[in-house]
Amino acid sequence: MSENFKWYVLKAISGKENKVKEYAEAELRVSDLGQTVAQVLIPMEKVYQVRNGKRVIKERSYLPGYVLVEANMTRETMGRLRNIPNVLGFLGETPGGVPVPLRPSEVTRILGSIDEQQGNDEVIAMPFSVGENVKVIAGPFGGFSGVIEDVNNERKKLKVMVKIFGRKTPLELGFMQVEKE
Repeated sequence: MSENFKWYVLKAISGKENKVKEYAEAELRVSDLGQTVAQVLIPMEKVYQVRNGKRVIKERSYLPGYVLVEANMTRETMGRLRNIPNVLGFLGETPGGVPVPLRPSEVTRILGSIDEQQGNDEVIAMPFSVGENVKVIAGPFGGFSGVIEDVNNERKKLKVMVKIFGRKTPLELGFMQVEKE
């Protein structure tokens, strides 16, 4: 795209981001808005949850309530984007109502973290904390219950103290091997 295209952030009603994106993309196809708006993007991330002992993949918004728009912002474009249903306005407007574009470093960080999330595929929706009771659901110690002694979010590992034959035994388990009790 040309140098005049910059990234802006539309504030949307939380949970209505997809509706805003669908409406904006429909406008791009059927009107001349496509000449001033390059793309509409909702930052999404994959989240893994454990339900009934099975891994479930869900997609959720990485920045709830916000929709990114790459556009050459003219007064007409600004008005048409602002009047999309479920849009509350732009993030970072000047006192005159002119939206402020994202800095290149912010765009790189947001888009880079989206790409990183897509490549990583290991986001866990259930954060664990020390002192919580958990039940082992996978591996040779399946069915045992214990207490979390240490949490390593980087490696996605837990140190769990489990009572085996009347003695406390430390186990190092992955996040996906346990569930909260």
